[in-house]
Amino acid sequence: MARFRYRMQNILDISEKLESQAKIAYSLASQALLEEQEKLQQLIIRRAQYEMELKRLTSGDLDLREIQMTKNAINSMKSMIRVQMMNVQRAEHLLEQRRKELETQRIQRKTHETLKEKAFVEFKKEEIRKEDLQVDELVAFTHRTEQ
Repeated sequence: MARFRYRMQNILDISEKLESQAKIAYSLASQALLEEQEKLQQLIIRRAQYEMELKRLTSGDLDLREIQMTKNAINSMKSMIRVQMMNVQRAEHLLEQRRKELETQRIQRKTHETLKEKAFVEFKKEEIRKEDLQVDELVAFTHRTEQ
């Protein structure tokens, strides 16, 4: 029996490699998003701490310089939080792009695998047809030699 060789195997191999690279890119984008979200969470916690400090400062003896420094720190944290929220949105957008790329590569790979399976089925049918033809020739040959 002949050996099956898919004529577009190299394309399938490249498609599998591209899908693997897309998976890695998606994973890295997901990790980057988690890191950006963690940074945002830390900034929000720091702002809350400054706000609690401001409440403490305004409830006891008033130190205007300390109160002003705390207010400045809160305002600074608010602007840092806005910047970090934009970073998170960028990371989410990048993650979505990577997900779409991964899905595209997955579809291409599956398409090539389906084509390979169909080619293999055709190959088996052709092999069966060849074997049947050989058997018919053998039967005809033995029938002629017996006469």
